[in-house]
Amino acid sequence: MPRYAQLVMGPAGSGKSTYCSTIVQHSETINRNVQVVNLDPAAEHFDYPVTADIRELIQVDDVMEDDSLRFGPNGGLVFCMEYFANNFDWLEESLGHTEDDYILFDCPGQIELYTHLPVMKQLVEQLQQWEFRVCGVFLVDSQFMVESFKFISGVMAALSAMVSLEIPQVNIMTKMDLLSPKAKKEIEKYLDPDMYSMMEDTSDTIRSTKFKKLTKAICELIDDYSMVRFLPFDRSDEEGINIVMQHIDFSIQYGEDLEFKEPKVIENYQINYITKQINLAI
Repeated sequence: MPRYAQLVMGPAGSGKSTYCSTIVQHSETINRNVQVVNLDPAAEHFDYPVTADIRELIQVDDVMEDDSLRFGPNGGLVFCMEYFANNFDWLEESLGHTEDDYILFDCPGQIELYTHLPVMKQLVEQLQQWEFRVCGVFLVDSQFMVESFKFISGVMAALSAMVSLEIPQVNIMTKMDLLSPKAKKEIEKYLDPDMYSMMEDTSDTIRSTKFKKLTKAICELIDDYSMVRFLPFDRSDEEGINIVMQHIDFSIQYGEDLEFKEPKVIENYQINYITKQINLAI
């Protein structure tokens, strides 16, 4: 049977660990077995159990403290990921192999890992050799995307990962629950954007003719080929979370060959709540 994986990517602070935690909780409610692997050697803590933790293999702090290396935070993280790429056997041993594997890989936030460094591409190829169907999930903080020029920057970051990894990718705007009602209304236009109108929005802030032409070329590329679209993600909205999962499941064809599972036992308090709702409806 095939195995399934999400590569949870995005800039630092975009909500990757929160996304993983939310998906784990959501999956428990729908009786789906989802595991998480931490691939961030600089991670400090997370509120969900992990199947494997790269910090058991190598940590950024240890690399930075090594007098023979003398790396800073970014150089240390790149060194850790390159070391990880040379030790994929550790990951294979940690994962094992069980039926219906569905794993979230919580990845580091350094954008260079998804643009010009080969580490994540090598990971994707290795996972595919292990019969994983892999989907990239690229997160961008919705609070960062409320201005046109910032949105274009976020789109280009997502597009870089998409082109580099060559796998199906679902792009998500996180932290929608933190936006004010006014900001939520404003950000709707960025979920299915009209790039030509955004060119007009940025025309006043870009004074250089050269950069206006560059911005126009980027906007036309995105609009003409519909290469990047975003889904909203509000961790308090179960229906919205379910829509995100449906998009990801469709991209990796999850569920086509799964065996029937017994439904979870409904607790007494849940039965009482359902009965009450039925009576109210009547």
